[in-house]
Amino acid sequence: MARTVLDLTAEELCSYRLGTEPDAQQMAKRWERAWEVARQVAHLLRERFGAVRVVVLGSLAHRAGFTPWSDIDLAAWGIPADQFYRAVAAVTDISFEFEVNLVDPESCWPTVRQTMMSEGIDL
Repeated sequence: MARTVLDLTAEELCSYRLGTEPDAQQMAKRWERAWEVARQVAHLLRERFGAVRVVVLGSLAHRAGFTPWSDIDLAAWGIPADQFYRAVAAVTDISFEFEVNLVDPESCWPTVRQTMMSEGIDL
């Protein structure tokens, strides 16, 4: 569920002000929180939906690309096809701070799947 400006803490609001970039300490904290959420999502996908492998992709997997606007991108193997969109709904609502995206590696392009396999980080 998306948040509005009224839902932001003073610290979060500061990071969105024009000309204001979060400092390294704020970014390190945000990165750590993103990893906590990613681990929580991986646990949920295994326990509720039978995922056998969960991989972090994108900017969370590559610290240098992580920004104040980064989301959490995950791929999960082993979720039954008839449960996949329920899993998407469950992970979408798990964090108000981060957008969480779930990819089905079995239904994406082979080149994308290869990138997941080579650059993703297992949870």
